[in-house]
Amino acid sequence: MTTINTSTVNLNDYTVADLEQIRAAALQHARDAAEAHIEQYGEQWYCGFAWINIYGIKGSTKLGRRMKQAGYEKDYTGAYSIWNPSGLGTQCMSTKEAGAQAAAKVFSAAGFKCYAGSRAD
Repeated sequence: MTTINTSTVNLNDYTVADLEQIRAAALQHARDAAEAHIEQYGEQWYCGFAWINIYGIKGSTKLGRRMKQAGYEKDYTGAYSIWNPSGLGTQCMSTKEAGAQAAAKVFSAAGFKCYAGSRAD
C-alpha cells in the first residue's frame, strides 16, 4: 500500500508527482474497499454509479494546472471528478459506493475537500 506524505497543510505545495501519487493511492484504496465489499456481501441487486468530487480548486491556479497535468478532470459542476474510482466493472451501487468512500478518505487525508457521491441507475 502506498504511503502519502500528508505533513503539508498547504495544497499548493503538492507537485504533479505528488498529485499522481495521491490519485494512485486513492484508486488503489477504492479498489481494495470495493473488492472487500463484493467478497463480504456479494453482487447486490441495486445498480448504480459512484464517484468522488474534489471541490474548491480553480483550474486557473497553480494547483489547478498541476492537477490537470496529473490527469485530473473537471466535471460540469467545476469540481475535479473521478467516476468509479474502484475501476470494477460491477453494476452494484453499494460496491461502487464503498470504493468511492475509500478514495474520498485518501483525498481528505491529503487535505482536499473531497466527497463521494452516487446515484441509482
